[in-house]
Amino acid sequence: MTVLVTGADGYIGWPTALRIATRTTDRVVLVDTLARREWVDSVGSTSAVPAAEMAERLAAAEEVHGCANLSFIEGDLTDTETVDRLLSIHEPSVIVHTAAQPSAPYSQINGERANYTQHNNMQATRNLLWGLEEHGLTDTHFIETTTTGVYGAPEFPIPEGGATMEHEGERDEVPFPAMAGSWYHLTKSHDAANMRLAHTQFDIPISDVRTAITYGSETEETAADPRLATRFDFDYYFGVVAHRFCAQAVAEYPMTVYGRGEQRKPFIALEDAVEGLARLALSDPAERPDDHVVYNQVTRAISIVEVAETIADVAGEFDLDVDVEHFENPREEDETHKMEIENDRYVDLIDGQSTTFEEGVREVLGTIGEYDDTIEAHEDRFLPDVLTGDEAAKTASDAEESSSDETQPVDTEAE
Repeated sequence: MTVLVTGADGYIGWPTALRIATRTTDRVVLVDTLARREWVDSVGSTSAVPAAEMAERLAAAEEVHGCANLSFIEGDLTDTETVDRLLSIHEPSVIVHTAAQPSAPYSQINGERANYTQHNNMQATRNLLWGLEEHGLTDTHFIETTTTGVYGAPEFPIPEGGATMEHEGERDEVPFPAMAGSWYHLTKSHDAANMRLAHTQFDIPISDVRTAITYGSETEETAADPRLATRFDFDYYFGVVAHRFCAQAVAEYPMTVYGRGEQRKPFIALEDAVEGLARLALSDPAERPDDHVVYNQVTRAISIVEVAETIADVAGEFDLDVDVEHFENPREEDETHKMEIENDRYVDLIDGQSTTFEEGVREVLGTIGEYDDTIEAHEDRFLPDVLTGDEAAKTASDAEESSSDETQPVDTEAE
């Protein structure tokens, strides 16, 4: 058996690949363009935690965990020929597809970034799905991390997948409507629809794992050696809100909450996210649902102000003095929205395990506190006016020609 992990240089992709490799002797083939490093660099930021190059990571994985079954291919999944070679040579029985441009704010910078994000994300998924059909690999279990962001913020409990619609006395189960709020989130809405179509037309078993805002700096495997660390982004464009607040705490920089901040968002710890993906990837084919299944990869909803206040409280344990400050919210949104989201299927998948948010914050602050110099050197990247050089000039020019606000705060999801 071969497991193919895409986006394997990324925040979730790397620890997921490592966990899978420690639990099986089967081949685990990693694929990535390494573009995430370039995207973050383009907004003038960097990972707080040094992310080793892939060759060093693989050597450390074998040395520390005995993972001689890992291999890496640098390749672009938007290129059809690259995908064809991958599938024809490796014939994976499982694909864990985490590759994407994952940032909502980055996709909102201008039309060029929106177009790039949509082409990159959707083309890669289409190539993989059609490639499985054209190479006779329709028994391959296709697992993709989409996002809970496809649901938007409805005023009713969000189902785990579809919903029941009633019209003129008739009822049917229908896919949940795409209510995404960014050009990035729409890519995952389209991916969800394309996966459903691929299952209907090609009979490919699909697991659509709708990933919540993911927080945490390490997993059991990555913590074993600094060379195995996953990246940790903290800037406005690529740092999810919890990570950005933690970095602000380390820099003793006021945590920036827009508006009242009482609106709740779905969260999951990195450890819990990785566990679910690994269990899906290594599930017994005979017991795996030969179906299209949606998982809400979330363990709880937390308000933004609670996120900030919890981080401020835990920061005190590290002798960090940080304030929570509220700023006018430039977005039109319900700042008291009490998001409810069903997650029974996902909680069952991970046997109910759940890292508490406070535990996750304590782990993060303990990790990134060692890299406070890096964070403080980039603290101007906490806010959205971070493009530099030619990019800054181009964005300024675009802003003058457009009435849209390019710096609206948009919550970043997981990769």
